[in-house]
Amino acid sequence: MQNKLNLAIKLFLSGGLLLCLSVFSFSINPYVSKGEDTILLQGFYWTSCKTHSWWHTIEDKADEIAASGFDIVWLPPSSDSLSCEGYMPRRLYVQDSKYGGKEELKKAISSLRSKGVKVIADLVLNHRVGTKDWADFTDPKWGPDSVCSDDEWGKGKGEPDTGKGFHAARDIDHTKKYVRESVINWLGWLKSSSGYSGWRYDYARGIAPKYFRIYNEATSPVFSVAEIWDDLDISNPDSHRQALCDWMNSAGGEIKVFDFTTKGVLQYALRNNQYWRLRDKYGSPSGLIGWWPGNAVTFIDNHDTAQRGEDGSVHKSWPFPSNKVLMGYAYILTHPGVPCVFWPHFFDWGIKDGIKELIRVRKGRGINSASRVNIVKASSRLYCAIIDGKIAVKLGFDYWIPGSGWEEIAAGYGYKIWVKK
Repeated sequence: MQNKLNLAIKLFLSGGLLLCLSVFSFSINPYVSKGEDTILLQGFYWTSCKTHSWWHTIEDKADEIAASGFDIVWLPPSSDSLSCEGYMPRRLYVQDSKYGGKEELKKAISSLRSKGVKVIADLVLNHRVGTKDWADFTDPKWGPDSVCSDDEWGKGKGEPDTGKGFHAARDIDHTKKYVRESVINWLGWLKSSSGYSGWRYDYARGIAPKYFRIYNEATSPVFSVAEIWDDLDISNPDSHRQALCDWMNSAGGEIKVFDFTTKGVLQYALRNNQYWRLRDKYGSPSGLIGWWPGNAVTFIDNHDTAQRGEDGSVHKSWPFPSNKVLMGYAYILTHPGVPCVFWPHFFDWGIKDGIKELIRVRKGRGINSASRVNIVKASSRLYCAIIDGKIAVKLGFDYWIPGSGWEEIAAGYGYKIWVKK
């Protein structure tokens, strides 16, 4: 029975259908995304707010960002916030923050848009702090019934939380119609006033997926991606990526998610010389890109996970091995999914030329978020794959070449890439 199941899965995959598997059953993903060639740049890191004005920095780099092949820049939360970094939102309509003033923000976004680069806003919808007290919300004004009844404040008059709690601020009750309408109005204002084109949904575990679907459908972003960050059992990545699939299905399939599964498996494999982990039991990539690549936003590090001291950040949670970061980019920039490059890696680590070369290979050969992967080898010290029959990539330090008819086009520490002649 298991052999028949595995054969059926391989046949589905070879036909280009995407699977979301669980322990007891599997189902075909009804929301098959078309491939896109979008590449993101995370336009900040944890302590960017200490560079005033960060919006000036973004504006100054706009030409280089566009020329390097980035299509979208993800900016940090731009509303007034109790915390420097913006993740404790206070007055939503006030766009003066530690990153700079509202006019500087508009100029930065306008500069990027004039060069064909879209900008997405980092939205913190799960929680909020009061203007002077625990929950005296202004700009817009919400009452105590906007706070979940099980919030630790103890005075919330709303319904129980529909997701996971956040103890540092008030959990917002999105079952309230006036709250939803207020959020939708604010998002529309962000697009019309500041020039944002899409959204990155912070801490999406904190609210039921159906509310993100409501906000997405009401505002029609050109790009939207949610942060669903749960613990990864490296020995069972299927359950991790299944949870990502379940969330996206519940949100209607229109919102992408960050591929934390790929990040976790990739950095573990590279750090421990266990490249075999990059191929699952179905012969596909082990991360979300193996099941739902069109909706997987791949990345190496972000503002939360980055290594202390190596990127100006003081937030260290789950860093990629620093000596193999460019190897990581060689993987995500040649594989399906929508790759996202971390600002410090591009501008501060001295590997900019390597990343730009990988971007040129990806765009030049038409690799996109739904590209097909043929994994040729995945062993302890070697990973080899051919993508769309156009490029071949090797990670690791053992010898391998794709054979005749291929030309080496890029190489670095621990990786090589070939293209069809």
